[in-house]
Amino acid sequence: MKTRPFKQVDVFTAEPYLGNPLAVVLDGTGLSDFDMQHFAHWTNLSETTFVLPPSAQGAAAGADYRVRIFTPGAELPFAGHPTLGSCHAWLEAGGAPKAKDEIVQECQVGLVRIRRDGTRLAFAAPPLKRSNPSPALLAKVAAALGLKAHQIVAAQLLDNGPVWLGLLLDSPQTVLQLAPNHLELKNLRQKVGVAGMEPAQPATTLIARSNREARAFGPRAIEPAAPSVGATELEVRAFAAPVGINEDPVTGSFNASLAQWLIADGFAPSRYVATQGTCLGRNGQVHVACDATGQVWVGGDSVTCIDGSVAL
Repeated sequence: MKTRPFKQVDVFTAEPYLGNPLAVVLDGTGLSDFDMQHFAHWTNLSETTFVLPPSAQGAAAGADYRVRIFTPGAELPFAGHPTLGSCHAWLEAGGAPKAKDEIVQECQVGLVRIRRDGTRLAFAAPPLKRSNPSPALLAKVAAALGLKAHQIVAAQLLDNGPVWLGLLLDSPQTVLQLAPNHLELKNLRQKVGVAGMEPAQPATTLIARSNREARAFGPRAIEPAAPSVGATELEVRAFAAPVGINEDPVTGSFNASLAQWLIADGFAPSRYVATQGTCLGRNGQVHVACDATGQVWVGGDSVTCIDGSVAL
C-alpha cells in the first residue's frame, strides 16, 4: 500500500454536510481497476474519484488532469458532482491549470471544460443525446415510482455519458412525495431522475404541451400543462439503484442533461437554480445557465470537509 493525498469534499453546497459528499484520491497512479472499484465500494459514497495525469492524447488536447469516477458498483464515464469536487480538490492541492480562464478535465466521456466564477466552479455540459422512452418502459418506471399518468408532463431518455430516464412532473410537491420501489428500479436497470417546477404565472397562462408518452398509460390520461418558461426554481430527485445508489443527494450529470432538455423545449428559462437532496436532509443548490452560444453550464459551490491521506 501507498500513502496518497486524500480529500472528502461536499459538492453543490457552501455549507458543509448539506450537499453531496465525494471522496477524492489525489494520486491514483499505479492503482488497478479492481483497487479503485474496491475502495469506492468501501467508501460507500455515491462517487469516489481518482486523479491521474492526463493521457498523451488528453495532454495534447489541453487536459490539466484525468479523473476516473466510480460508484460503489460501477465506473462512470462522466458525472457532475465528481467533476466539480475533483476540480475543487485539485486546485486546493496546488493544481495549476494551463489556461488562464478555465480548467480542462479528461474523463472517459472526453474533455470537460470547467470555469471559475468567484469561488464557484461550473462545468460545460457534455453533448446530449436524447430520445423518447418506450411506453412500456415509462409505464414500468411510473409504477415503480407510484406515479399516475396525469402527473407526468414530459419524459426523455437523456444520455451525456450516464443514461437517465428524465421525467418532468406536474409540481415540486409531487417530486417530494415520491416513495420509489428501489428494487423494481434496480430490476429495470434504469436510472431515473425526476423534476418539478412551480409555474411563475397563473394556471390560465401556462403553456399547454402534448405528451404522447403520458397518453400511453391509458385513454383517460389527462394532459397537464407545462410550467411557464418564466419559472426559476426546480426540485430534483435522482434514483440510481442499478449502480448501487438508491437516491443520489445531488446529481450534476442528470442536472446537466435535464437542463439541456428543459431549456431547449421551453420548459425552463435559460438561467435557474435547482434544489436537490431535500428528502435526504440535504440542500444542494445547482446553478444552471445557458450562454449566448447555447452552451449550458452547471455550477455549484464545494467545500472540503476532510483533508489528509489514505493508505491505498
